[in-house]
Amino acid sequence: MTLLSLPPADRHSLWEDALGLLVGTSLMALAVMFLKASGLITGQIAGLSLIASYVGGWSFGAVFFVLNLPFYLLAIRQMGWRFTLKTFAAVGLLSAWTEVLPDLVRLDPQHPAVSAVLFGVLAGMGLIVLFRHGATLGGVGVVALWLQDTRGIPAGAVQLGFDLAVFALAMAIFDWQVVAVSLLGAVILNLMVIINHRRDRYVGRS
Repeated sequence: MTLLSLPPADRHSLWEDALGLLVGTSLMALAVMFLKASGLITGQIAGLSLIASYVGGWSFGAVFFVLNLPFYLLAIRQMGWRFTLKTFAAVGLLSAWTEVLPDLVRLDPQHPAVSAVLFGVLAGMGLIVLFRHGATLGGVGVVALWLQDTRGIPAGAVQLGFDLAVFALAMAIFDWQVVAVSLLGAVILNLMVIINHRRDRYVGRS
């Protein structure tokens, strides 16, 4: 049974899914703003995109969109068109939010640890909302949901494993204190997903 065949996803109407994608991606965009306001990083494709934006001066939204493109093939083959289209829409929305929100909202966190914690909480909530509506933000999220659905491996654990690889790369570029504080946010994010996105707890069983 694929992710898209699970009962909760089938119970959402088109408008409910649209609202879910808007809410989930806006939370993620705000989370990214906290990271950038304190010069922090994160894992997964978002983390690679942030590293590229810091090092190369490129737009986070543009890099994030491009890096996600190869993962759509896996999404189509393993998760179906419905999941893929929702994920494509979510990635596009997040890219747009990250371009628009900085012109509308100003953040001035007084300590990077505060940004890391708020990132973890906001991003965790955002991903859970997207997962509930049969979508993710592409990249590792596609692989994580597929492995949870087919192998029973918690999605948060898969994401955390990839995050550690990204942070290992970041150690060669950023100060170790920046990486350490950033890791705090990634751990909070993935713990929220591990605890709150579980088939045995939230999916009805026949």
